[in-house]
Amino acid sequence: MEKSKVFFTDMRVNSAADTLPSKFSRLVKAAGIEKLDFKDKFVAIKIHFGEPGNLAYLRPQYAAALVDIIKKLGGKPFLTDCNTLYVGGRKNGLDHLETAYKNGFSPYATGCQVVIADGIKGTDEAHVPVKGGEYVKEAKIGRALADADIIISLNHFKGHEMAGFGGCLKNIGMGGGSRAGKMEMHSAGKPSVNESKCVGCGICKKNCANNAITIENRKAHINHDNCVGCGSCVGACVKDAIMPDFNEALDVMNKKIAEYTKAIIDGKPNFHINIAVDISPYCDCYGGNDLAVVPNIGMFASFDPVAIDVASADMVNKMPVIPGSLLDEKIHECDHHDHFKTISPNTKWQAATDHAEKLGIGKKDYELVKVK
Repeated sequence: MEKSKVFFTDMRVNSAADTLPSKFSRLVKAAGIEKLDFKDKFVAIKIHFGEPGNLAYLRPQYAAALVDIIKKLGGKPFLTDCNTLYVGGRKNGLDHLETAYKNGFSPYATGCQVVIADGIKGTDEAHVPVKGGEYVKEAKIGRALADADIIISLNHFKGHEMAGFGGCLKNIGMGGGSRAGKMEMHSAGKPSVNESKCVGCGICKKNCANNAITIENRKAHINHDNCVGCGSCVGACVKDAIMPDFNEALDVMNKKIAEYTKAIIDGKPNFHINIAVDISPYCDCYGGNDLAVVPNIGMFASFDPVAIDVASADMVNKMPVIPGSLLDEKIHECDHHDHFKTISPNTKWQAATDHAEKLGIGKKDYELVKVK
């Protein structure tokens, strides 16, 4: 079977006249983006706008370079994402739009409009059948994504405490789900509190969007009847006192992400870009970001959403560890070479790529093509 091609370029520029956005443009053109028929097509560029306070999200100049290419080819691009489950700057369409603009993703900076795919309250969704789905029969995705003619993902590749890493599949699948869709993907398991570590600070309660957490006798307590399993409290806890149900929850969640990805891109032209810079240990959904765990790597582009994630993960795992980072603190505890599993030991990121390959949306076997 022929390997999927994943195109790659590093972050070096060889002259003062060159720039990273221009190198980005060379990469996506070399990867074949111009083969797509953009003429008069609505093109959804699925991106993460970054939570207020977080500084690890992608710079808007990359989006601007991509928009410029698409518009020159006759397309009608728009930047898009769906609302979040947790309390923050992107929980509803108006706050989400304000966050996008404040973080630099305005029409004047990027050259196209921002559309919050599932509307003001996260209820503007389309129900899309998942062909071959084992866990999701009908995905609930943001309507703007469902209405788009072409899907392009522009992804910040970094760690993630539940999915292992956030790349192409995570950005499309989980990010493209409406608020109800995100609940469905997170519903396989509920977190619990290790009271010996809990200090009752209440940060988890502040980050819970579903009133599932109370503080009693200086200890957090989670009401599983209200909890949707979104994991926001897991990442918010500074004492590592809240842990997800690891029996099968993360495995199932990653498989659901693959099934949502299939629902969003199935039958549509699609193209994918991972940018592995500022590789923080956790998601850009937090209102802050930790020190990067490995040095900046570069940019990847491919028509295959599975291959691009595997290639990106492989290259991260080959990188040296940044001294003083979270990975540096934890790596002595492990005898494997998976940086993502070292940071979040119970993650099962391979479940997403394995299941996505099984669903037929891509292949794990890839050929890396380097672009200058």
